[in-house]
Amino acid sequence: MWTEPLRSWDCNKALGIGSGFSWEESVIKNEAGPFANLARLLYVSRITVSTTMNCRFSLLLLVSCMPFAACKKPTLPALHPETPAPKVEPVAQEPEPTPPPKVKSVDTKGSVVVLCYHRFEEKPKDGMAITPAAFETQMQALKEHGFTVIPMQDFLAWRRAEKAIPEKSCVITIDDGYRSGYDVAWPILKKHEYPFTMFIYTAFVKGGALSGGGSLSWAELREMRDAGVDIQSHTVNHQNLRIKKGKFQTQFPTYEEWLRNEIADSRRLLEQHLGISVKALAYPYGNHNEEIRAIAMQSGYEAAFTVYGQRLTYHSPADQLGRYAMDSTKPKIFSDALAMVGGGGGGESSGGGNGGVAPVGQLAAASMVTVPMEGETVREARPTIKANLATMGDVEAGTVEIRVSGIGPVPVKYNATTKLAEATLLQPLKDKQVTVILSALVAGRKVETRWSFNYEPAVAAASPR
Repeated sequence: MWTEPLRSWDCNKALGIGSGFSWEESVIKNEAGPFANLARLLYVSRITVSTTMNCRFSLLLLVSCMPFAACKKPTLPALHPETPAPKVEPVAQEPEPTPPPKVKSVDTKGSVVVLCYHRFEEKPKDGMAITPAAFETQMQALKEHGFTVIPMQDFLAWRRAEKAIPEKSCVITIDDGYRSGYDVAWPILKKHEYPFTMFIYTAFVKGGALSGGGSLSWAELREMRDAGVDIQSHTVNHQNLRIKKGKFQTQFPTYEEWLRNEIADSRRLLEQHLGISVKALAYPYGNHNEEIRAIAMQSGYEAAFTVYGQRLTYHSPADQLGRYAMDSTKPKIFSDALAMVGGGGGGESSGGGNGGVAPVGQLAAASMVTVPMEGETVREARPTIKANLATMGDVEAGTVEIRVSGIGPVPVKYNATTKLAEATLLQPLKDKQVTVILSALVAGRKVETRWSFNYEPAVAAASPR
């Protein structure tokens, strides 16, 4: 069958040549046949293929020439040049939900006493100073009575429910910024490995408006800071914050602006000079009221301290935390601190104490309304002395006593319903600075508080001639 000649139309059809055309005509006219390139090759080589050639020879020729034929390969249509190929983005897996933070369980049953010191002198000039030997004895007594002295920062962390503290804790504070705190107290505290806090009023730092020979310098405060001593605020000028027409106020348009400067600016200055975070405030003389407490909290403080001796609990109000202010003439104050007697400061209490008895050895009537007020100036020679004792607790009738410096005991009337004690002076005032000492029995224990005011006699008008 391979020797049988193919018909003319079969070979022409196989080669893509139209019937009735010569090879030359096929090359010229048939440009789209599947073997057009082969036909052109044969034409260029001047090979004449007969339409009656042997099919075997034709197929051999066809097969042998196919590798040389430039047959077009089918191609995919090009994408539009302005249309980029779509990118296959990986499917993002949704992150697993973050588990809720674990709630820390902090034991809130602990109790804290805060001790307040001022100066350390071999020969104390007044009750605010204590001898180095007496201070050493008190520090040893803390250990003997089972106290753990903790840093102020641990106390604040406990209050934030971030850290537990020992059941019976103590915080040591030193007010004002006297050099004796650096020279005398610090070495003793180092010996016992006790942390402590310095409450500084910035105008008293060396170079400040109220500084003196006994002031610490910023360099010394930085040294203490680097050694781990905690430093907190005691206002700018250490003024009675309740007095609305006191010293340093004339440069401020309003009492409130002055008050905010005293409370907030001291914090700012300490943070700028020492690069620390100041979170605690000690009210000067322990004096405060609702407005003062509100501004303290608005100024960013976490805790504000008075000199209202009391055992502090987890629930004690943050804006009026009591401290036992040490007085070298009243050793019982330290004994009361060791016994942790005094009010719990509001809320729950734990452990010993006498459940709500108020002040112990205050240096000023901390949260008590008095007439005249702390620091006030009066011109009357025989002013009426008044004090509201509501903050002292259950005062026993007939036990209220008032003494006035330069005069002595004065007659007192006490109204158990209104809690108002009132005294009338039988003698005129003599001294320019007057101290009032008020005491009473509360739940069988004597409680004492004091405050001071100024006396300036009125100038008599000149009689006409």
